[in-house]
Amino acid sequence: MERSRWGSKIGFVLAAAGSAIGLGALWRFPYMTAEHGGGAFLLVFLILTLFIGTPLLLSEFVIGRASQRNPIEGFEYLGSKKAYRLFGWLGNIAVFLLFSFYSVIGGWILLYLLVAIGDLASVVAIEDYGVAFENIIANPFYVIIAQAVFIFLTAFIVAQGVQKGLERASKVMMPMLFILFLIVIIRSVTLPGAGEGLSFFLTADFSQISAEGLLYALGQSFFALSIGATTMITYSSYLGKEQNLTQSAISIVLMNVAISIMAGLAVFPAIASLGMGAAEGPGLVFIVLPQVFQAIPLGMLFYILFLGAFLFATLTSSISMIEINVANTIKGNERKRRSKAYLFGFFVLLAGIPSSLSYGVLSDVILFGRSIFDNVDFLVSNIMLPTGAFISTIFVGYIMERRIAMEQLNVDENGKLLGVFKLWIFMLRYVLPVAILIVFAVSIFG
Repeated sequence: MERSRWGSKIGFVLAAAGSAIGLGALWRFPYMTAEHGGGAFLLVFLILTLFIGTPLLLSEFVIGRASQRNPIEGFEYLGSKKAYRLFGWLGNIAVFLLFSFYSVIGGWILLYLLVAIGDLASVVAIEDYGVAFENIIANPFYVIIAQAVFIFLTAFIVAQGVQKGLERASKVMMPMLFILFLIVIIRSVTLPGAGEGLSFFLTADFSQISAEGLLYALGQSFFALSIGATTMITYSSYLGKEQNLTQSAISIVLMNVAISIMAGLAVFPAIASLGMGAAEGPGLVFIVLPQVFQAIPLGMLFYILFLGAFLFATLTSSISMIEINVANTIKGNERKRRSKAYLFGFFVLLAGIPSSLSYGVLSDVILFGRSIFDNVDFLVSNIMLPTGAFISTIFVGYIMERRIAMEQLNVDENGKLLGVFKLWIFMLRYVLPVAILIVFAVSIFG
């Protein structure tokens, strides 16, 4: 049975970049930067992403293309032991849980798009966005319906297949993401007083960053590239031999870095212009920014464009979250794709309803001092994803035959790239596992 393939090199790069670019770059990165030193955090994040994130991403690409299988079968095939299927199952479960709460935020974006459009059309008048946000996310009808619509959109795209669904959607949404961000950035940096925000974001003052900030920057470099969830293994399994994995990995890293920088350029100048502080998490996108844009001419139009870019980024990430489950189930039989895509979408909705109600009717349900939503987020982001990243480094560094990696990276024993290859293997064996364990320990016990 012939396995699906990407139709073009750029299609794969855009789809993989879309998978990586999501809440990590657009939501988490700005407030992490605000809390941990501004430009200094940005510079450390860039360095760590290029020199640590890239080798990690490349390891997942090697696993995927070498196996030409879904992650569960791929680990078994390359490791020659059935027990290694557990590695793939871990990623499968992690992505399922990740999408269950990720789709909640996707629903919030859809709701806020409606609110912002209503505000622009003078149909809805919002005086206090903090109160409005609390009321919206506490309404069980609103959040569940919005979550369901977001999941349906994702499942619909995945159901169309690799080329007609994933690739075509990415080719449209990723360029639109960059275009919309450029429009918002131009407006943001031309506001009065925007220079202060630009200075904070682009000037590296290392007295403002702590050891904790360094570790958060390292963790951000992992999560921003969608490493550890086996989504990149799934995407690279659709690649042919002609694709240069190293070039693809570098392209995706650079696109992710670019979007992270663009998110900062869109947010910090606008916030500085109105003398407002950068709130954490949902407060930044859904409370602070609408107030910022509401206070400038045509501001709500630019906020709608920002939300549109945010929605595209979130959708391109969510597509990969269903795709990995679909790929593991259909095992190359594309005739089953449509039914499995909608079936997994339904299961994700059921699993995600408790998270969507965490700020409303289930707000009193607190475990380990956290809401249901925050517990699922913590389990996936702080435990399962670092574990998945650790597995990839150990698997390629110690378990998989060295010749397989050399074949995938077009390296021979007497070639010029042999030294670089040996450095990469050294990092996978001795540097990256230690870095991941440090991030893991700090995120759990810090």
